[in-house]
Amino acid sequence: MLRAQLASTLLRARPAATRVAPAFARPSSSAHGQETFESFTERYVNFFQSAQDLFEVQRGLNNCFAHDLVPAPAVVEAAVRAARRVNDYATAVRVFEGIKEKVENKQQYQSYLDELKPLREELGINIREELYSS
Repeated sequence: MLRAQLASTLLRARPAATRVAPAFARPSSSAHGQETFESFTERYVNFFQSAQDLFEVQRGLNNCFAHDLVPAPAVVEAAVRAARRVNDYATAVRVFEGIKEKVENKQQYQSYLDELKPLREELGINIREELYSS
């Protein structure tokens, strides 16, 4: 009985636990401005022009396509040229697959294909539909 009283006294004497925010949580800041579409385009065109290996090209594509927008044709051109520069045909084809998934409708996809047709012919890139046509 003495042991039970001692335990309950010690438990009541403990300070109440305080809730602490995890160390990885950061308060959001409104000090950062939104990036414009033009600066986004310029940033990724420059990135792909300086990419030296396949890992960089694929990392750039993952980052670029993670944004909630469809990249400009200039970004797509730089990405495709980077993929061919590092000698990866499959990634060049997949850039067009990514565009197909990002656009809202078939007409937008077709306009990308039309605008980038000279690039595709220059670099010898077929889209998936051309590779696997029945």
